[in-house]
Amino acid sequence: MMKKNFTFFLAALLAVSFASAQKLSDAVKLVDVDFKHQVADDLFKKLYAASPKDPEVLYWYVMSIIDGKPSKEELTEANQVIQKALNDGVNAPLLWVASGHIELLTGGDINKAKQKFEEAITASKTKKGENPEILTAIGRANADEGINVGDANYGIEKLKRAGELNKIDPDIFYYMGLCYRKLGSDYGGEAVKAFNEALARDPKDAKAWFQIGKIYQSQNNKDALEENFNAAIKADPTFPAAYLALYTYYADKDVNKAIEYLTDFLKYADKDPENDFFYADYLFRAGKYTESIAKAKEIEANTVAKPLPKINGLYAFDYDRLGDSAQAKTYIEKFFATAPLYDITADHYTLAIKILSKFPGSEAEAITYIQKAMDNDTLKANKIIYANQAADIWARAKNYTEQLKWLQKVVELKGTKSEFDYYKLTNAALNSKDYPLAMSIASDYITAFPDKPQGYIYNVKAAKSIDTATSIAPIIQQNDYLSKDLDKNRKSIFNNDYYLLVYYAEKTKENEKAMAICDNMLALYPNPGEENDFALKTKEVLQKAINAPADAKKSSRSGGNKKSDNK
Repeated sequence: MMKKNFTFFLAALLAVSFASAQKLSDAVKLVDVDFKHQVADDLFKKLYAASPKDPEVLYWYVMSIIDGKPSKEELTEANQVIQKALNDGVNAPLLWVASGHIELLTGGDINKAKQKFEEAITASKTKKGENPEILTAIGRANADEGINVGDANYGIEKLKRAGELNKIDPDIFYYMGLCYRKLGSDYGGEAVKAFNEALARDPKDAKAWFQIGKIYQSQNNKDALEENFNAAIKADPTFPAAYLALYTYYADKDVNKAIEYLTDFLKYADKDPENDFFYADYLFRAGKYTESIAKAKEIEANTVAKPLPKINGLYAFDYDRLGDSAQAKTYIEKFFATAPLYDITADHYTLAIKILSKFPGSEAEAITYIQKAMDNDTLKANKIIYANQAADIWARAKNYTEQLKWLQKVVELKGTKSEFDYYKLTNAALNSKDYPLAMSIASDYITAFPDKPQGYIYNVKAAKSIDTATSIAPIIQQNDYLSKDLDKNRKSIFNNDYYLLVYYAEKTKENEKAMAICDNMLALYPNPGEENDFALKTKEVLQKAINAPADAKKSSRSGGNKKSDNK
C-alpha cells in the first residue's frame, strides 16, 4: 500500500513538473514574438512568483523584461531581478549570461560581458563538454537588436558550437541568422541560410520565416517578402509582426490592401496604445491628416506616463501635408530630440531635410540631420542620396564651397565619376571661385569624356577667371575640339579666335601670331561678309604694323644717302 501511495505521489509530482515545464516552454515561445510582450510578461510574472529560484525561469523572466526595445527602467528592473536572485543564493551560469546581456544593452564594457559569458561556459561544463543552452543564451545576447550591441562574430562562434551539440533546437540557428544580419547586407545570404536551418528543425517557426521576409524586404523583393511573411502567418496565424510588415510594405503603395493587414495586426497584437499608433499612421497614409492628428492626440493622452516620441514624428508628417510648415518644424525637431534611434527611419530624415530647407538660415541644422542619416544607414546607395541632398541645400543657399565638399563626398562614396558628376563638380568649383580646382576638374573631365563639350567650356571659363595668359592653351584646346564639327561650331571658333587675336596683338605684341589668327578667321569665313571683312581689315592693320619698322629703317637709309649726295 505504501509503495502504491509512493508511486501515486511520484506520478503526481511528475505531472506537476511536466505542467510547469509546459507552461515555461509556452511562455518562452512568446519572448521573441514582437507585439505580444504583455502576454509573455503576464505568464512570466506568474512563473516567477511560483518559482523565484529556478534559474531557467529567472533567465527567461529577465529576457521577457528586456525583450524588444527595453527602456532604461526595464533594464534596471531586469538587473534588480538578477541581483535579488544572486543575493538569494541562486548563483547559476544562466544568470551570469543574463547579466552580461544587460551589460551589452546598457553600453557597458563588452570585454566585461564576455568575461561573464566565458565564466558561464566554464562553470556549466560537464563530462560531455560545453552546455549548448549556455552557448545559445550567449549567442542570443550578441544577436540582440542594434548594430552596436555585442559582438556578432563572437555570437556566431558560440552558436555554431551549440548547433553541433544540440541537433534539435531551432533557436540556435534563428539567433545565428540575427547575428549575420547585424554584420550587414553582405551577409544576407548567410543569414537566410541560418534561418532556413532553423526551419529545417522546425518548419512552423514563424519568426524564422518572418526574418527571411525582412531580408527580402530590405532588398525590395516583393515576391520573396510576401512569400515569407505569408509563410510566417501560415505557420502561426496569430503572429502579429508579419501582418505589420505587410501593412508597412503596402502603406504607401495600396492603402486599401494595407488596412486589411493592419486590422489583423491589431486583432492579434497586445492591446496597447503604442500599437494603436499604426492606425493613426494609416489615417495619414490615407490622406486623412486631420483625423490622424486627432487619433495621435488620443494616443498621446493615454501615454502620459510612458510618452511615445514617435507621435511627434507623425504630427510633423501630418502638418507638413496640411501646409503648416511652422508646426511641422516644431514637431520634427521635438521628434529628433526625444526619439530613440530605433524609431527614426529614413523618411524622418527626409522630412526634416524637406521642412528645414524651407527656412532660410536653417541649412546647417538640416545638414546635421543628413549627417545623422548617413551615420545610421548601412546602404551606400542611401548615403549617396543624402549627400546629394546636402549638396542641393548648400547650392540653394549659394554656399558653393560647402556644396563642393558634399559633391566630393558623393564621388568618394560612389568610387567613380559620371559625366554629370564632373559637370556638377566643375560648376560648383567655378561658383565657389576656386578656379585652379575648377581647371583641374575640367581637365579630368576632358580626359574622361573627350567628346563632351562642357569640360572644354568650364576649362576656358576657369582659365579666363585666373588671367588672360592662362586661358590661351584651354582656348586652343577647345578650338581643336570644336573644329571636329566645323559647320556647327564655326561662330564659336571665330569668337575664340577673336580673343586670341586681341591677346597676341595687344597684350604680347606678337603680330605674326595675330596675323596667323586672322588667316584662321578667313579660312572660317572665306566669302565676303562681316566676319571676313573684319579679318581682312585687321590683317591689313597688322601687316602695316609689321611692315612699319622695316619701312622706317628703309626710309632712314634712303634719307641718309640723299644727305651725303648733297654734300
